[in-house]
Amino acid sequence: MHLDRARAWAEQWQRLRHLRIETRTVGGRVAGTNEIPGRVWVDSYEQLWAFLGVQPDVRTFTTLLEATRSRAPVVVDWMSAKPMEVLKHRDEWPRLVDTALWIEAYARPDMYVRQIDVPGVDTKFIERFRTILAALLDCLLPEHRIDRTCPPSDFAGRYLFRKKPAYVRFRRLSAGHGFSELAVRVPELAAAPPAERTVFVVENEITYLAFPPVENAIVIFGEGYAASRLQPLEWLAGKNLVYWGDIDTHGFAILNRVRRSFEGTRSMLMDRATLLAHEGQWVGEASPTSEHLEALVPNEASLYTDLVEDVLGRSVRLEQERISYAAVQDASLRYTE
Repeated sequence: MHLDRARAWAEQWQRLRHLRIETRTVGGRVAGTNEIPGRVWVDSYEQLWAFLGVQPDVRTFTTLLEATRSRAPVVVDWMSAKPMEVLKHRDEWPRLVDTALWIEAYARPDMYVRQIDVPGVDTKFIERFRTILAALLDCLLPEHRIDRTCPPSDFAGRYLFRKKPAYVRFRRLSAGHGFSELAVRVPELAAAPPAERTVFVVENEITYLAFPPVENAIVIFGEGYAASRLQPLEWLAGKNLVYWGDIDTHGFAILNRVRRSFEGTRSMLMDRATLLAHEGQWVGEASPTSEHLEALVPNEASLYTDLVEDVLGRSVRLEQERISYAAVQDASLRYTE
C-alpha cells in the first residue's frame, strides 16, 4: 500500500555515508521480493563521529585531554565523564588548568583570591569560571584543603582563601581625645574592648550618625541583620548593651539574634507606647517575617505577635528615623542610668 514510501526510505539508508548497511529480503510470490535495510553497523568511533558531524569537537576534546593528561592526570577521568563541560570552556581551558595547578602548588590560607598569579587570570576570571574551577580543584586538592560545607559559589571559603574581613563601625558619644569614629576589624575589636560602659546598637545609618551625645557610651552601626557579626565581641556581655531597631517584624528578629548572643541586651524605643505615639509615621513593611522569636521578653513578644497578625493594621512598620528626636534624646539618657 505504501510501496513508494518504503522504496524512498530504503534508498535513504543506502545513501548514508560512514555506516555499513546490512539488508534483508522481504516479500514473496504475490508482491515479489525486495531488499530493505535490516541492520546498521558502526565499525569505528571515527565512523560514528563522521556520521554525527562532530569530528571537529572530537579533535578539540582529544587535544585538550592529552594536554591535560601530561600536566594534571588526576583530572582526566573527570574530563572523560564531562566532555561537553570541557568543550563548553575550550577557549579558556589552558588558563583554567593553569589556575587550578597554581592553586594546588602555591595557595595558602593567608592568601586572598586576588593573589593568584597566573598570566591572563584575575579575580573576575575566577568569579566567572568558579564552578568549572571548583570541579578541577575537587579532583586536584586533598580533602584537608577543601571545605565541602561551602558551595562552589563560595570559592574563597571552599578552598580556604582569606575572606574579606568584617568590620564594626562605632562612634564615641562624648567628647574626648582620639578618634570620634572608627571602623575596626571584628577580631581586633574583640581583643581590644572600648572603655565606655554603655553600648547602643542601632539599625539605620542616619540614626547612628545623629545619635545624641551620651556620657560614657558608644553607638555601633548594626546594619540590620549584619548585627550578627557582633557575636565574637564577647566583652559586650559585660556592658550595658542596648539594641534599637525599627518597630517591625524584622526589627524584632534582629533584636532576637542579638539577645541570643548577649542575654542581657535591652531594647530601646521598640514598645507599644512608642508605636502608638507615632501612628502618623507608620509605613508598610514590604516582606514581614513570622518566625518564632524565643528570646523576646513578654512585652516585646506581645507587640511582635500583633505585628505578625496585623492586629494594628496591615504590615505596620515604624522606622527608627521617623521617631521624634526628643524621644530619642530622652530614651538614650534613661538607658544609661
